[in-house]
Amino acid sequence: MNRKLYLILITSVSALGGLLFGFDTGVINGAQYFLSQYFDLDSTMKGWVVASALLGCLFGALAAGYISAKIGRKYALIISAVLFTLSAWGSGLPAFLPESVSLLVFFRILGGLGIGIASMCAPMYIAEIAPSKKRGILVTFYQLAIVVGFFIVFLVTYLIGKNLSVAENIEFGWRRMFWSELIPSTMFLILLFFVPKSPRWLYLNEKPEEAEKTLVKIHGEKLAELESKQINDSIKENKKKKNVNFFSKTILSIIIIGTVLSMLQQFTGINAVLYYGADIFEKALGFGKDDVLQQQILLATVNLVFTFIAMFSVDKFGRKPLIYIGSVGMITGFLLLGVSLQQESVGIISLIGVLLFIASFAMSMGPVVWVLLSEMFPNRIRSTAMSIAVAAQWATNYLVSQFFPVISESETNMNSFWNGSLPYFIFIGFIIFIIIFTYKFIPETKNKSLEELEDIWEK
Repeated sequence: MNRKLYLILITSVSALGGLLFGFDTGVINGAQYFLSQYFDLDSTMKGWVVASALLGCLFGALAAGYISAKIGRKYALIISAVLFTLSAWGSGLPAFLPESVSLLVFFRILGGLGIGIASMCAPMYIAEIAPSKKRGILVTFYQLAIVVGFFIVFLVTYLIGKNLSVAENIEFGWRRMFWSELIPSTMFLILLFFVPKSPRWLYLNEKPEEAEKTLVKIHGEKLAELESKQINDSIKENKKKKNVNFFSKTILSIIIIGTVLSMLQQFTGINAVLYYGADIFEKALGFGKDDVLQQQILLATVNLVFTFIAMFSVDKFGRKPLIYIGSVGMITGFLLLGVSLQQESVGIISLIGVLLFIASFAMSMGPVVWVLLSEMFPNRIRSTAMSIAVAAQWATNYLVSQFFPVISESETNMNSFWNGSLPYFIFIGFIIFIIIFTYKFIPETKNKSLEELEDIWEK
């Protein structure tokens, strides 16, 4: 098989973890409006049903470091695929299962464990098999897959909801929305058995022959020899340092910087918009219930188009310039939305603000954070450091998802001054901080091998 095609195929299979990430977290967007009425949930319980999966994501990401180091990235992803499948089946609460919010939350948490493992292992696996000059675009396959997952699930939930009455959607439509995930999760599980193990993991676990075969398949003999030498030199150097001191100044600094960057992705407010988009369109933007899911497809389409722009820009322009450009766009988008809400002039300007925010995120903090996290950590700490950074991201995601509806529906936010705009001005403050943090602490990683990047932190 052609090496380029082989690389794209195994990247695409591992990136399906991102598609399920987007599908699983996005399905709650279309389903929560109906299941909230079915179970008669107040704002706090609605936040709990949505955010409970994120607790699973947190613990899944924490466990992923140990699991991926012990059994490898490939088998860690297989475990995540099994969890996705169980969650999709159980979240619809089949007839023979007792109906309760607690049981629904249990299966949502189960899916969250799968997302947490996949969100750490998939981009790391892709980074470890990718040539340095193509690593940016290949890792953004993962973000593209997340966006495609959101797009597909918005389309699926729209079609399911459209063909049923409101009463039918409340009674059983939301169940079908959850069960629709069984198709991609089963596909992910089957295809994972056909991808190779990470060559860097194989070298770390003293399986050089298998690692070399994989490198030759991906890079060809000449480049595989060079890649093999760099990996082995890095491993030998790390062995000289013996045990890793995670509290040393250099290592701790890398982990803190990566963790803060990971958390800031969520403090942009992206998942508040994606998870509660239906509520935003209905309450804040004045759309009718019949238009809500249709507007979500528009949102997902913009997300998809601008992720493609990021894919073909990240290796050309670099990681930091995209963050700067995207941050300015996100601030502008939320200003349009926030001011229009504050001035009680909700309309097309408000919608443009939401779409501008989504477009700007999709070409910056969405894909670029995953690229940076997958490449900024040295080999000897990559599993542990990325596990911490991704777990922190899910903890932040949980906080935003749990408290966004509470703040949105609070008396303060609904008073005559804010008029529902307060959350968006809070997010603007965090986005301004992203620009400052990136300028001061994030190195440019374009066109550098994973082993070369280790030297940056040592200087």
